[in-house]
Amino acid sequence: MQTNMRREVNEIPEAAARLLTEQKDAIVRAGSALKAADPRFVVTVARGSSDHAALFLKYAIELTAGRPVASLGPSLASIYGAKLKLDGGAAIAISQSGKSPDIVAMARAATDAGAISMALTNTLPSPLADACSHPLDICAGPEISVAATKSYVNSIVAGLAILAEWTGDAALKTAVQALPDQFGKAIALDWSGLIDDLAEAQSLYVLGRGPGLAIASEAALKFKETSGLHAEAYSSAEVVHGPVALVGPSFPVIALAARDAAEQSVTGMADGLAEKGAYACVTSAGATTAKKLPFVATDHPITDALALIVPFYGFVEAWSRARGLDPDKPVNLKKVTETR
Repeated sequence: MQTNMRREVNEIPEAAARLLTEQKDAIVRAGSALKAADPRFVVTVARGSSDHAALFLKYAIELTAGRPVASLGPSLASIYGAKLKLDGGAAIAISQSGKSPDIVAMARAATDAGAISMALTNTLPSPLADACSHPLDICAGPEISVAATKSYVNSIVAGLAILAEWTGDAALKTAVQALPDQFGKAIALDWSGLIDDLAEAQSLYVLGRGPGLAIASEAALKFKETSGLHAEAYSSAEVVHGPVALVGPSFPVIALAARDAAEQSVTGMADGLAEKGAYACVTSAGATTAKKLPFVATDHPITDALALIVPFYGFVEAWSRARGLDPDKPVNLKKVTETR
């Protein structure tokens, strides 16, 4: 019997296509508003998988628009009541449910503080949509599994589509429009060999750089959510500053390399760890010692990183079931988490 998580992963291409078609006008309006406002900086407001989507957009915005991006702690508004000076900036709030009180409070505070605010949510109308000047429906459709998959992907697709409109980046716009087809190819990739390779793992690292670090962060969370495995995400540059001491034969490493300027760095780290006896795998054809994982090359460095999460989702759902678990019902978790 197919799990809800597996079914929702399979829906990713359709969900992305639906977003790009049904929200085309809203995407243009949001991008045009950002172009007119010309924000000097951007802040993000999110938690969990949505915060990993925000991290991905941070790198994409900094690489494409050249604007610095910072993550705001939602408790600044909901608990501490801090008054931030955000005039001249933009804010992006991301929430699947659109109703977590702390996310809503921080988004409203950002709007009141003068930021041009965007809400990326799977629920309209919602309190988050009401708190922002430019709400956008990510059109992921109903997501039943506790583990977010298609809503995570569509949050990023929505943000990238807006970014392409804002900056007038024709190459990024073309790459975003091609994502539904690229996701369809990525779903067909087979990472099932990892099921046996990681059978004895008690902890592991997921490595990446740039947008790939955001994908690594999401992957590490999904290991915890669906399989109860302790997993941590690190930059492949940061991991050598202490954490690499834990890596060994029973402490594996998954390196997520995109076809971008950091590919050689990420791949080199994976190869180096494999040469020292650790189990390491990497999404790069250039690996010499680490195990190679299949990937879809999207012909754009930013969307290339996003496509990596799709085969991972398929793998981690299957791995959870192989461990006798139900990926739809993680222990101690529920679908909508409302924090204050």
